[in-house]
Amino acid sequence: MRIIKIFLLLLMATSLYANGQKIYATFNVLPFQKAELSFNTSGRVKSLNVDIGSIVKKGDILATLEANDLLAKLQISKIAIDHAKDEYDRQLSIKNSIGQAKLDKYKFQYDNARAQYKYIKTLINKTILKAPFDGVVTTKNIEIGDSEHAMSSSIALTIETISKQRLKLSFDQKYWNRVHVGDSFEYTVDGDTDKRKDKISIIYPSIDSKIGMMQAVVYTHGLRPGLFGTGNIIINKESE
Repeated sequence: MRIIKIFLLLLMATSLYANGQKIYATFNVLPFQKAELSFNTSGRVKSLNVDIGSIVKKGDILATLEANDLLAKLQISKIAIDHAKDEYDRQLSIKNSIGQAKLDKYKFQYDNARAQYKYIKTLINKTILKAPFDGVVTTKNIEIGDSEHAMSSSIALTIETISKQRLKLSFDQKYWNRVHVGDSFEYTVDGDTDKRKDKISIIYPSIDSKIGMMQAVVYTHGLRPGLFGTGNIIINKESE
């Protein structure tokens, strides 16, 4: 019903601003950034450090899977690296008497041990979910003890920015050559009488053929994602 309401308002206002310097537009408030986080490996949830509404910083550990077996393998792999390096250094010191082929064999063993160590560290990193940016946790679909499966593609946590939002504007396609980046947008959010003003930062290069609308983006702050409203794009006279 909300979509139908906005669309009808848009049609009613088209003739009102057709000959003026204002172009009517509707908008939805979206987060500036949004990340849906999932584990890339299977395992049981060992720790969960956040809840819905938790404020997080980039790099914070949000949740982990049990990885005792991998940690043990990592320790063994580190020992293997030390042993392979010692043996390679020993053979390197007498390389003139053992020949290049034999020396290459020990070098391969050393390189292989290091590669195995890096591979296990990569597997361990897959058991850790970290915040990709500063934000707030908006959904949480896991609990401690849950089993996560890499093939399920289930979303464990969702993070959204809170310091900055973006308005996704829709306006009649016939104004495609009149609206430009830098034009002002005066608007109000549904349920609020305060008028706000920001500038258009992005104009979508293609038209939404389903509804015959152009779309643009305005960056703002202090609003909640999910809100919607209406406003007017103020045409820059120099660009007409």
